[in-house]
Amino acid sequence: MSEKYKFQNEDGIYFITPTIVNWIDLFTRQTYSELVLDSLKYCQKEKGLVVHAWCIMPSHLHLIVSKTGSENLSAIIRDFKKFTSKAIINEIENINESRKEWLLSAFKAAGKPLKRIKKYKVWQDGNHPVELDTNKILDQRLSYLHNNPVEHGIVFRAEDYVYSSAIDYYGGKELLEIELLD
Repeated sequence: MSEKYKFQNEDGIYFITPTIVNWIDLFTRQTYSELVLDSLKYCQKEKGLVVHAWCIMPSHLHLIVSKTGSENLSAIIRDFKKFTSKAIINEIENINESRKEWLLSAFKAAGKPLKRIKKYKVWQDGNHPVELDTNKILDQRLSYLHNNPVEHGIVFRAEDYVYSSAIDYYGGKELLEIELLD
């Protein structure tokens, strides 16, 4: 993996984009989005993850994150992806999912060529972390993150999208505790 896409400064604030393999639109189902939110909450409480902004799109999520404590940010995100992979597969297998066979087949095929994957691969490798080390870059990424649902025609106004922190930046309160950026 390129040095460009690593967490170089463990005390930095990063924009990351965890993405489902093959850009599968998994998060069109509320249940999978809720799994992601529950896992983020756990990482905040137990691992020192600080979420500054977030947005769950159909095939990926955008996060602006940092950390407190001694655990590496890369380790926190690795554990988040590992846990949510298992939880998502379990959910697919146990709910009335119309795409069940197709999803499991796609996740199995994505993991098959990799020795480290036992059965299913849900997330693409990497998160493409970009350190937000200037106000200009931070403002650009925050705007991009919150306007992504608008650009994709999901909502007309960023603050109306349920699975995003945009409402927090407009003075409201949403689904996940965040630490607002100045």
